[in-house]
Amino acid sequence: MTDTSPHLRQEVSIDQQVALRTAATRLAEEFTGVYGAETIERFLYSSHDQFATDSTIPHYLPLLAERFARQRLQALARVEGHHRDGRPVVLFLCTHNAGRSQMALGFFAHLAGDRAVAWSGGSEPGAAVAPAAVAAMAERGIDISQEFPKPWTDEVVRAADVVVTMGCGDACPVFPGTRYENWDLDDPAGLDLADVRPIRDEVERRVRHLLDQIGILVPRPGSPVATAM
Repeated sequence: MTDTSPHLRQEVSIDQQVALRTAATRLAEEFTGVYGAETIERFLYSSHDQFATDSTIPHYLPLLAERFARQRLQALARVEGHHRDGRPVVLFLCTHNAGRSQMALGFFAHLAGDRAVAWSGGSEPGAAVAPAAVAAMAERGIDISQEFPKPWTDEVVRAADVVVTMGCGDACPVFPGTRYENWDLDDPAGLDLADVRPIRDEVERRVRHLLDQIGILVPRPGSPVATAM
């Protein structure tokens, strides 16, 4: 069955239609006074379409669409000046958003807490986060198993104060006025856990340095506070 909504281009089941309508209601409540139903539905359904083509788990599509739409709407609100909390925003980009950028996001969120905002994306998003990357981060007590590869969008890039690129080359977006860094890191795709660990450690080192640059103090590696975080 195909949804009658003009926003949806993919065939969806009745259950998915109900889940999407429920997601739209939740997002409307979150963004009350900022964005109306039409804008929210446009972002939600376009996010659904972006995942629908390659997804092998259609049951989770509404949830992924809602999470991605929420991120995009938060970014748009920052770009348009509806949301100003003073927190720096960092965007980590790589090719598949399945390894390097996800590990960087994990370290950044873990170390910065609510003092900064971090997102990630890919120029050619993969199907899932690399299992070896998930395992390597779990060794550090950081769970990235619930993350998912996603594309970058204009509003997300424009909302970022710092964009860190990792191997996406010319495909990475460039907007004037945004600070860019390129991290030359090996791609963990297809590597086993032993080979991913050195990449993970280098990602952590660079994330800590970036946090220091943007004025967010974190415990040094190996300190009692850092171990307990």
